[in-house]
Amino acid sequence: MTKETYVESILEGIKQSKQENLDTDVRYLIAVDRRGGPLVAKETVKLAEEFFLSTEGTVLGLDLSGDPTVGQAKDFLEPLLEAKKAGLKLALHLSEIPNQKKETQILLDLLPDRIGHGTFLNSGEGGSLDLVDFVRQHRIPLELCLTSNVKSQTVPSYDQHHFGFWYSIAHPSVICTDDKGVFATHLSQEYQLAAETFNLTQSQVWDLSYESINYIFASDSTRSELRKKWNHLKPRVLHI
Repeated sequence: MTKETYVESILEGIKQSKQENLDTDVRYLIAVDRRGGPLVAKETVKLAEEFFLSTEGTVLGLDLSGDPTVGQAKDFLEPLLEAKKAGLKLALHLSEIPNQKKETQILLDLLPDRIGHGTFLNSGEGGSLDLVDFVRQHRIPLELCLTSNVKSQTVPSYDQHHFGFWYSIAHPSVICTDDKGVFATHLSQEYQLAAETFNLTQSQVWDLSYESINYIFASDSTRSELRKKWNHLKPRVLHI
């Protein structure tokens, strides 16, 4: 398959997805897998830029993920900076495993729009107050995935999940599934787990959901429309 054919097939897939989800405002991130190395990352960024310019706001960002033990952050700086320069949002998986303080700081210096996992940022195993202070100072939201981390065994139990730390200091956080198929979960279940584990009230769970709108990769008008929908549903959901 040529590059042109590949791009056309992806664009057709995005178009079809939008048609099949008319009631859902679909957005995509293009993934850079660390296992592919910097050369593949550069090609992926080029594709992401092309999709960004040709999909009418459907492809909005870039995700750096994959096996965190593979490669080094510095190898991906050039393509990630190129993506940011092009206007793509950055969601960077970092500090997923212990003892990666230098690696983590390199990625944080890019000022990503969201942090994936951040499991050991506040941990004694490679985390530090400096990293926590940096994330807090720049108000970088975290994507927190309870079931994913427990099943992947990077967190020993739900009650020891780092959601508790970031929530306790009122830092921007978003409850996520990571991959609902792989981890056999769904978003409602993740909210329920957070509520039951950390004794959250219905109002606190609602606020988590509502505030997550601030951190999505979308236009101001889209966020405004979502807030209207949430506020319309609030009395019915909370029985007020």
